[in-house]
Amino acid sequence: MTTLNIVLVGGTGSIGRLVARVAQAAGHSIRILSRHDGENVVVGDLTDASTLTDAVRDIDAVIFTHGTHGGETGFRDVDYGGVRSVLEAIGDRPVRIALMTAIGVTYREGSNSRATVSHDWKRRSERLVRASGHPYTIVRPAWFDYNDDDQHELHFLQGDTRHAGSPADGAIARSQIAEVLVASLTSDAAKSKTFELNAEHGPAQSDLDPLFGELAADVELDGAKDAENMPVSAEPADVVADLERIRALRAE
Repeated sequence: MTTLNIVLVGGTGSIGRLVARVAQAAGHSIRILSRHDGENVVVGDLTDASTLTDAVRDIDAVIFTHGTHGGETGFRDVDYGGVRSVLEAIGDRPVRIALMTAIGVTYREGSNSRATVSHDWKRRSERLVRASGHPYTIVRPAWFDYNDDDQHELHFLQGDTRHAGSPADGAIARSQIAEVLVASLTSDAAKSKTFELNAEHGPAQSDLDPLFGELAADVELDGAKDAENMPVSAEPADVVADLERIRALRAE
């Protein structure tokens, strides 16, 4: 069994705590990035790459479950900026990445997305991961814990076509999100894959490789089958510069 040294970004949140348990049960070593000391914690500021040297030293993988509920500044500085900072701190060392964003992340017309531009910043964080050249999996969970007691059969979707902005888009247990994120780190079939994650009625599958294997691999900066509704050519200059800088790291 492959065991990994993992840094967990967002480890104090509801998903992150479960990720830590699942990863440790699988034999992996976990360190949690935080601004404050604690058990299995490495101190660093997610918005400042210069503080993350210790956090990413000798790691094999990163799992991102972080996020903010603030306005656009929070989404820009934390959801997006945090991914940028960690990638900058890692540099050109080969590290496996699992990034959690959200179902509907490519849908730009929802009222919340228009008000906070939250989806755009999360989508930009996805693009940074793809541009980095690191092996990765990007998971877009449906609505947390809205599933019924017998609703655990995992379904991996692509194209991000569910835009109700409610549990009608799908439901998934937090515990299963954690399991999928951890499993993706050691699955060759999960590399370069982006998908929406939800559950239907039925038992959970014990082997996720067939589900990963059925997915189409990403092309360039967007997820496979994603709508082409946010062209890089129309992005802010600083975002384009970030992409170029992250791309350049793998050649240094």
